Amino acid sequence: MKKRASVLGLLALIPATAFAAKAVDWTTRVTLSPAGGYMMGNPAAPTKIVEYISYTCSHCAHFVAEASAPLKAGWVKTGKASVEVRNAVRDRYDLTAALLARCGGPARFYGNHEALFANQGAWIAEVEAFDAAKTEPPAKQSPAAVLQEIGKKTGLYTLMGKRGFTPQQLDACVASPAALKQVTGMTEEAWKTLKITGTPSFSVNGKLLTSTSTWDTLRAALPAGTK
Repeated sequence: MKKRASVLGLLALIPATAFAAKAVDWTTRVTLSPAGGYMMGNPAAPTKIVEYISYTCSHCAHFVAEASAPLKAGWVKTGKASVEVRNAVRDRYDLTAALLARCGGPARFYGNHEALFANQGAWIAEVEAFDAAKTEPPAKQSPAAVLQEIGKKTGLYTLMGKRGFTPQQLDACVASPAALKQVTGMTEEAWKTLKITGTPSFSVNGKLLTSTSTWDTLRAALPAGTK
């Protein structure tokens, strides 16, 4: 009995917080949604945000630069909200970037996504030069080969190479039929089914928001319990 009492005495000296369950950091949980988007956060979060983006959209780059940190820290990390990125492709350069963003799957997606937007000015300048040259692909060139050429000649492969991907891996990502089907499916949903009017666009808990394209307007539209 004395031995047990001494053990209990030692336990009493340990702060109760030492036994508390460690809070989950939901920003580390990224999954592929049924729609093909990448969702960060608690799947059971009371607030579910979907972002419809285009990688060639300057407003989207501004939103990501402004919103990523506060949205993760104040909403996603604690489980109040989840965020899912879906594509609303506008052109072949956007499509190339969208397929490259998916390289590495869920674990790499958000890093790729943010890097593409953070460096948008540099690779868009190369896209403009490439487009100005009016380079027409050979008649027998496959669609995948066209996108691979874009990636190589516009700085996109260079950027992804700095993130640790090899040219062979990038070629495979751009040529993936499964990834192409997911990206084109989300694009079809965004423009033709939901009829978004531009990018970025957002839905919260399944409701498409209007007049919302900035962090300030999205934050104001979030349910009161998540602010």
